[in-house]
Amino acid sequence: MNYILFDGTVRTALLPFTFTKPVADIRVGIFTIREKWENYLKSTTTSITEEYLSEKYPMVELEENVLINASFLPNETLVTMVTELSENQAIFFGEEVIAFYTKESQEEVDLATYEAIEFDGDVLRIENSWDIFSKNAAAIQEDFDFITEDRKSQPISKTNTVINPENIFLEEGAVVECSILNASSGPIYIGANAEVMEGAMIRGAFALCEGAIVKMGAKIYGATTVGPHSRIGGEVNNSVLLGYANKGHDGYLGNSVIGEWCNLGADTNNSNLKNNYDHVRLWNYETEDFSKTGLQFCGLMMGDHSKCGINTMFNTGTVVGVSTNIYGAGFPRNFVPSYSWGGASGFTEYLPNKAFETARLVMSRRGIEFDEKEEAILTHVFEETKKWRNY
Repeated sequence: MNYILFDGTVRTALLPFTFTKPVADIRVGIFTIREKWENYLKSTTTSITEEYLSEKYPMVELEENVLINASFLPNETLVTMVTELSENQAIFFGEEVIAFYTKESQEEVDLATYEAIEFDGDVLRIENSWDIFSKNAAAIQEDFDFITEDRKSQPISKTNTVINPENIFLEEGAVVECSILNASSGPIYIGANAEVMEGAMIRGAFALCEGAIVKMGAKIYGATTVGPHSRIGGEVNNSVLLGYANKGHDGYLGNSVIGEWCNLGADTNNSNLKNNYDHVRLWNYETEDFSKTGLQFCGLMMGDHSKCGINTMFNTGTVVGVSTNIYGAGFPRNFVPSYSWGGASGFTEYLPNKAFETARLVMSRRGIEFDEKEEAILTHVFEETKKWRNY
């Protein structure tokens, strides 16, 4: 069967992260949503997404296809229902379609004519940007259970202090020495060739993905995910680094999501709680205003390729777009549009050719080419986000 993941109705609510990738390629828990579905289905997938993303993330459509709403995370019950679909059947969760089997092209599908099957089980769904961290504990647990089933962890060095070792899993090549690992409140997963340096203190749920590093003396609270080839240090609480991102030094990061190819300068701090303890409002790209999250704790949402200098301070519920560069004293505004250069004292437009030079250098350090596809995506984002750069 050919499986296609589509963005669905949540794509705008997941900006700025979906400016540069389909919903399926957001990481929550240990894996991206795409990786989760491919692990369960034992099959590759492609995507239906925005046209400007389709060259990098092409859709493969065959005569028979099952289309899956990428905002839903797979579990055994749901996957069984998806794999048992027949032609012109669709699975619904309330009014939202989860998956459907079709022989029609995607432009011709009319779900009103399909046999509706109701899914009434438990399922994790990523509907808003803050769900990435607020549902991360449950996502880590589900991924941990899946990936460790009938497998044995690599030995944990005796130099470590370990609580609940049966809830800790080290992949081949993982290095953990002279650290404290407490898995009593959630699992701890250390990916292949990842490293936890000496003196780190980690409480689960925690996922350190392939090739990632926890720096010396780091203090990490669950539920936190450090994506592939990322670096993390200082104090971190309930945050997700999607991948290839660095927070390598002291400073606090809490209840936040950091995109790919981001770098937080030394002693960067974010607030995750308002002084009056009220619920946090966050920039909404659809309404172009700040909207209620219903959360008391909500920190920083930073899109791909953004950077900040040393001693940067972010206020509660700050949204930073793609390819921004923030520096200087004081708090920048709570919404920093893509391609902004500056800080609390004011911003100017960050020109694409300068942003691309930096992206090219940063990606080459990880052995990844900044190619024409990447440039085309980021050029589109520059044009699409112009309307918000009213400095």
